[in-house]
Amino acid sequence: MKNILVIIRKQLADTLKNKTILIQFILFPVLTVVMENAIHIEGMQEMFFTKLFAVMYIGMAPLTATASIIAEEKEKNTLRVLMMANVRPFEYLLGVGIYVWTLCMIGAMVMMMGVTQDRRPAFLGIMGIGFMISILAGAAIGTFARNLMMATSLTMPVMLILAFAPMLAMFNDTIRKVAKIFYTLQLKEILDGMNPREISHASVMIIFANAIVLLGAFIFAYQRKGLD
Repeated sequence: MKNILVIIRKQLADTLKNKTILIQFILFPVLTVVMENAIHIEGMQEMFFTKLFAVMYIGMAPLTATASIIAEEKEKNTLRVLMMANVRPFEYLLGVGIYVWTLCMIGAMVMMMGVTQDRRPAFLGIMGIGFMISILAGAAIGTFARNLMMATSLTMPVMLILAFAPMLAMFNDTIRKVAKIFYTLQLKEILDGMNPREISHASVMIIFANAIVLLGAFIFAYQRKGLD
């Protein structure tokens, strides 16, 4: 636990210096608050921008932040120094995961300002699950990548699919049929209802399957590349 807390404090200090990573945690919460309060169109779905940006936030911020943090520290040999200081790989990964998840949840709390009181626990629960799965994806990419440039190249197509497929699926049935296999679209549909009793078994199974696949991808990347 001591090592994990040290990693979290280190990441906090690094993020305050790295504006590229910091902006990822701020952008969508700010956009959500601005758009929800500035744009009112007759007939528009309730909490339209909150639900839309929430899923984009899930598919973008934790994924890119986790991949960037791990890949950058591998490139700078920071991880090698940490391993020599008796920080175990799982302690490092858990510290990074907790740190990214916590910052994303703070952003989610800002985004839920437009959500009614009775729906806020469900909203945060859905967001929290999505963040964990995206962190797995980011950890897999960051571990597999040799450097930050490679991590960015691998992250971009994954991020575009996960973050924008749910939005495009709203306007195109063909895209919707394909995007249904991704957890972000399933989370978008759950957010649309925001009622735990109405969640379908199919959605739960798809989300769970995505988590298992990404966990497998991370294990594969770790076995092939490691953290040094």
